[in-house]
Amino acid sequence: MSPYQESYKKKMCTPEEAVRQIKSGDWVDYGNFACAPLTLDAALAARVHEVEDVKVRAMTYPGMAAVAKADPTGTRFVYNNWHFSGGDRKLHDAGNCFYVPFLFHEGPGYYDIINSDVFCVAVAPMDARGYFNFGSSNSIQMAVAKRAKKVIVEINRNIPHCYGGFNEGIHIDEVDLIVESDHKPLFQLPSAAPSEIDGRIAKLIMEEIHDGSCIQLGIGGMPNAVGKMIAESDLKDLGVHTEMLADSFVDMFEAGRITCKYTKYCPGKMAYTFALGSQKLYDFLDKNPFCASYSVDLVNKPANVSMNDKMVAINNAVEVDLFGQVSSESSGPRHISGTGGQFDYTFGAYHAPGGKSFICLSSTTKGKNGELISRIRPTFTPGSIITVPRTVTHWVVTEYGKVNLKGKSTWERAEALISIAHPDFRDELVQEAQKMGIWRAGDRKHKIQNPVNLLKTA
Repeated sequence: MSPYQESYKKKMCTPEEAVRQIKSGDWVDYGNFACAPLTLDAALAARVHEVEDVKVRAMTYPGMAAVAKADPTGTRFVYNNWHFSGGDRKLHDAGNCFYVPFLFHEGPGYYDIINSDVFCVAVAPMDARGYFNFGSSNSIQMAVAKRAKKVIVEINRNIPHCYGGFNEGIHIDEVDLIVESDHKPLFQLPSAAPSEIDGRIAKLIMEEIHDGSCIQLGIGGMPNAVGKMIAESDLKDLGVHTEMLADSFVDMFEAGRITCKYTKYCPGKMAYTFALGSQKLYDFLDKNPFCASYSVDLVNKPANVSMNDKMVAINNAVEVDLFGQVSSESSGPRHISGTGGQFDYTFGAYHAPGGKSFICLSSTTKGKNGELISRIRPTFTPGSIITVPRTVTHWVVTEYGKVNLKGKSTWERAEALISIAHPDFRDELVQEAQKMGIWRAGDRKHKIQNPVNLLKTA
């Protein structure tokens, strides 16, 4: 028996024994995304009547955290989250989940400041050299492990072994306790089916992608539509530098579009910090030397993003106001997701040689009563969070066109954004812009009704 196997045997315990290390008042960090510690979470939730004021931090929990469900009052467990999943959003709506604001690339550095008593994380089985791989969820995890007073790993044989990069795994010498999970398949996030509007937006973006471009895609139907169009195109030698790796990247690679031949930060490899998708994606990542997993302070650092020539960042938004501010994480005070890496890539891509960043949204959404609501707004609903400030916003795209806001004054921005709003709302938006003092005197209505004139000068 090797020294690593001996250590493994000594540190192995049941989930119930492991969570007894957690005391009232502790800060407990969970593994991120698909590598959340589902078994340890359930075991900790079972101690709901034994502890008080245990504060849990998670990131995009796959489903609904057991500790939060076990204590709806939030007196025993206080559940916090860096970026909401669908389950986290439901908990927040019920008053049982608190958002932690951050720029994703800064996340690891926060653990030089904040406390962590116990880190619970799902990992791949230990290799022959004593390392547990963080699998599809590199993210901030090594920084948490270094800060935490105790580290408990939960083994899941279905977690892919993802090569680095950097900070992609932890050694058994840095682990305090080991538990076995039930080895369920990882959380599946099927590709969202693109809508007809997603397709129209994707076509506008495709005009801006060229041979040798380096791609970042966010989550959702529209980025998937771009990925599908790229896979079906004749584009060559694309690179990948992205926070999230999704199924669409597998499709692009298998279609021969991705070679990473010209990427500068991580030449010859797809660089990413976490992956969420179907089993197809997880199988693709397993021991694939073409993929490189980095901690988020490296892959999302704007200076590293901007190293790549012709960087193209594509992300969604909830609303954009006439000043060019972007809200992508809340609707009024109701929190929906999180800042994530949207600021990181919007800023970093613009500063890359030949780089572009795109904020994409359908021109309208439907209210609770089925009424049509413009997503290009004069100002945001009170309480809405600004994800990207107007000074950083580059391109904004709806199904009615795309406009470049860089270097434009307030009246030019208002005119540009109204030109890509839904036609039913343009007159109203012009009136609001006049009230706000960001509309140039004179008859410019023809430009709003015919945005092609504006787009040619954007």
